[in-house]
Amino acid sequence: MTLSPSVGVPSSRTDTDTDTAVGSDGGFGAGADGDSDASVIERSWDEPDVFAELFHRYADDIHRYAARRLGTEAADDLMAETFVIAFQRRRRYDLSRPHARPWLYGIVTRLIGGHRRAEARRLRALSRVASTAPADGGGGESLAERVAARISAENTRGALSAALAKLPARHRDVLLVIAWGDLDYAEAAEALGIPVGTVRSRLHRARKKLREALGGSDPTAFREEQEEPRRG
Repeated sequence: MTLSPSVGVPSSRTDTDTDTAVGSDGGFGAGADGDSDASVIERSWDEPDVFAELFHRYADDIHRYAARRLGTEAADDLMAETFVIAFQRRRRYDLSRPHARPWLYGIVTRLIGGHRRAEARRLRALSRVASTAPADGGGGESLAERVAARISAENTRGALSAALAKLPARHRDVLLVIAWGDLDYAEAAEALGIPVGTVRSRLHRARKKLREALGGSDPTAFREEQEEPRRG
């Protein structure tokens, strides 16, 4: 998906407005590639166009996360709204935090929170679609093996969707901001505004429920397995 920098600007504004996050030429703000996110945000207080650099850095990630939770169409709006809100709140950003990813994921996750019923419906629908996947694609052995592999993947995805739909929203947020947002525990705590200990507790409970529903497996656990050795 090709994202336009103008997506992050409120529709009521134009490129010539002094507060827009896009330069008057429609491109991103003057090069800030070497700056930390906090430095970009601080500069944007006096040079609003510079804020577009954050869009350039993180729009695809935010869109991908929102799309996995609510679908592509909803993700378009959520991604745009995330950057509008971030731009409006930029003067309140904690400049002691060099990386803005957790902040942005916190904004989009709270926006997703306004669509809880839609998310649950989508997960249940994905579960039903997977359960009706064809059992045999016909053809030779290699094709049969490919069909079997695909059906296995679809069934796993369907079971995962059903299990996610049954999780309490606060547990699902922690699980998915780590598994799909690729945040570590400290970043997830920052994003969701909760202690790291609460992140660990909710994640443990969520993954216990998933393993119970999926016969002991947990497709979301890869990130946690990667982190454990680092904590030693």
